Amino acid sequence: MNRTASRVVLVVLLLVLAGSTADAQRRRRPAAVGVSTTPRFGPHIGYNFDAEALLVGAQLTWPITPAIELYPTFDYYFVDVGSLYALNFDLKYRPPTRGGAWYVGGGLNYSRFSAGGNSAGDTNLNVLTGLEGRRGRTRPYVEAKFILGDGSLFQLVGGFSWR
Repeated sequence: MNRTASRVVLVVLLLVLAGSTADAQRRRRPAAVGVSTTPRFGPHIGYNFDAEALLVGAQLTWPITPAIELYPTFDYYFVDVGSLYALNFDLKYRPPTRGGAWYVGGGLNYSRFSAGGNSAGDTNLNVLTGLEGRRGRTRPYVEAKFILGDGSLFQLVGGFSWR
């Protein structure tokens, strides 16, 4: 893992720990704002800054506990030559924050590139963070994702999830 990727992972972990500690120090009433056990799905659109490519995709969010969700996604990148897609198998964690909109997560990324009859696949790690609306049937979100591997990538996406 390169130096920048190591720093990003460290910052995300520190933010998670700081949010958990601060919440444990204050009194809260046990409220389940926006907590749902119903799976959500929807489309997203974004941009990968390192590949310099627009992307479209879809995601599924399946709650395991009120704070942890299974989060598989599919991304198709509009590259100049050939085709590129990615499958992501992530977990999202929602630190106890007011409103519960912020999340962090990570998991595995499988990317496949094809051009001129040749293709290659690559497995990487994901680190992500985002904000998601927590009320109503349609929930907008915005997310930043670092794909850490031989060549690290950064992308921003936004979309909607429905339940």
